[in-house]
This record gives sequence, C-alpha cells and structure tokens, in this order.
Amino acid sequence: MVVLIGFIIVCGSVVGGLHLGGGSVMVLMHLSEFVAVVGICAGVLVIASPMSVLKDVAAKTITAFKGGPIPKGAHMEGMKMMFHLFMLARKEGLMILEEHLVDPKNSEILKKYPTFLKNDQAVMFMVDALQPLVDGRIKPELLRPIMSTQLASMKDEARKPVNILHLVGDSFPGIGICAAVLGIILTMGSIAQGPEVVGYKVAAALTGTFLGVFGAYGFVNPLAVLIEANNEAEQRYFNMIAEGIGSYAGGLAPQLSVEFARRTLLSSERPSSVELEAELKEVKIG
Repeated sequence: MVVLIGFIIVCGSVVGGLHLGGGSVMVLMHLSEFVAVVGICAGVLVIASPMSVLKDVAAKTITAFKGGPIPKGAHMEGMKMMFHLFMLARKEGLMILEEHLVDPKNSEILKKYPTFLKNDQAVMFMVDALQPLVDGRIKPELLRPIMSTQLASMKDEARKPVNILHLVGDSFPGIGICAAVLGIILTMGSIAQGPEVVGYKVAAALTGTFLGVFGAYGFVNPLAVLIEANNEAEQRYFNMIAEGIGSYAGGLAPQLSVEFARRTLLSSERPSSVELEAELKEVKIG
C-alpha cells in the first residue's frame, strides 16, 4: 500500500506540475513512444533474466506492494516457536522433534504459529537445520557453518532480481533516447507537412526521453531499492532463526538461545527482553 501511495505521489507531481505550467497531461499521450520505451524495457528484462529470476522479480514486486516479506509480529512468533521446540526437546529429547519436522504443515506445535508456518522458505530452512541434528548425522558444532553456507546462498539468490531491476532502471533513460531518435526520424520524413505537424512529432519524440528518465528514477530504481531492503529484512529473519538454532545446538538453554536470536534484529524489529520474557511465559509445553 505504501508503494502504491508513493507511485501516486510521483504521478500526481507530474500532473500537478503540468497543470501549474499551463499544460495538460494529454501532451504526454503519445502511444508510439509508450510502446517503444515500455516494450524495449520489457525485452531487456526478458533477455537478461532466466525464467526463475523473472518469476522472482514478479513475486518480489507483489510482496513489495503487500508491505514486505515479514509481517508485523513474525519475529516474536518465530522466537516463541523456537522456544517451544527447544523446551520440548529438552524435556523429551531431540527425537521428539522428528514428527514435527517430517510433516511440519500438520504439526500441532507449528500450527500454533501460523505466520511462521505460511512462510514455506522459513519452514524449510528450520527443517534443514534441525533434521540432521535430530538424526545425529552431524555434530552440533558443525551446524553453524552449514547454516551460514545456506544463508549465503539464499542471499545471492535474492540479489538477482534486484540486479535485474537495476539493469532495467539504468537502461530506461538510454531507451528513452532511442525512442526519441525514432521519433525524430519520423519527424524528418514529415517536414513537408508543415510546422504544426513537425511540432507535434517533435513533442512526441521528446516524450520518449521523458518517459525513459521518468520510468527509471520515478519507478524502477526506487522499486529495486525497496526490494533490496525487503531482502535484507528477510535475511535478518532467517539469521534470527539460525542464531536461535545454532545457540541451542551449542548447548545454551532454550531461553538464552532465543535471547541470542533476539539480539540479531534491528531496533525497529526487536522486542525488548521484558516483552520477550512475558511472551515466552505464555508458551505451554506439552
């Protein structure tokens, strides 16, 4: 919603500026320039992107419009979920977690934390981290390097859509110039039709330049920056989970493990230690 408001402000500023200058937004309505600029940029996006990256661009753009990948309260819920699992494992042994890891969607414990359960990537990350520990396939001290490797891979993957959008944004002004040159070529073929026709076609050509700069700095580049910020927020969420699991695997008590996880968050995301303690007291183990 905030992204949509920003886009409305950008467009409204153009319309308002034209109106105050005594013009009309209709002076920008040259379909040929829109088709050339938007079409070429779409082609650049397709040429530069594997299908998986195209899907990620679409998915992350939709997520940006929805308000971000990590909803409010998700961090607290994630810490409560880890505390619940850690306390259960401490009480019954690590093997008790097997049933919750094999089929997490039907786990009676994980169902108590719906925001976490809806995040398929977070669920998979947690399962991949805890499963070898439960199975005894790795030593606890090896778990952190494994999670760090996976986090680095996830970070690289999340960066690809941002790189593509920056490429498109950086290409937009140049593509606008290309569209403007095409318009001038058309204009040169219409000189004999008189100054009125020539003036109209020159205005259309200049619209291409405007659209290129406007699209880059008003829409695509800001969207790429927002998606990058969303990626960082998502990365911190996974770092929180990794820190909690790594601390518990290292022998720390459940509450202290969750406290270490809390410390990985930014101040805007991090609940106070008092708030966390109060929430953890409400977790019923059983």
